[in-house]
Amino acid sequence: MAGFSLSDLERIIGERALSGDDSSWTAKLYRSGMERAAKKMGEEAVETVIAAVKGDDGALVSESADLLYHWLVVMKVAGIPLSDVMTELERRTAQSGIAEKASRKQD
Repeated sequence: MAGFSLSDLERIIGERALSGDDSSWTAKLYRSGMERAAKKMGEEAVETVIAAVKGDDGALVSESADLLYHWLVVMKVAGIPLSDVMTELERRTAQSGIAEKASRKQD
């Protein structure tokens, strides 16, 4: 899939989320709402960490794909486009990581 991007995946998720197709996992997850979608994203994050710690490259690739997919579903449920995240990342890369972290509000 040369040229496949997160933007492509975001578009596909958006189409499927709103399709109403009962055979679509994306549509079902989207309709389930934020709590379910975020829980699935969290599960995938943990599985990604486990694969990384184990040094299992194949599982790390697979779980990373699952994580990115579920993250984009959460973003769709929240109504936040990928472009907002990319803009934030671009802003952060304009300065050093240490300076960027220091500029964040302290809790």
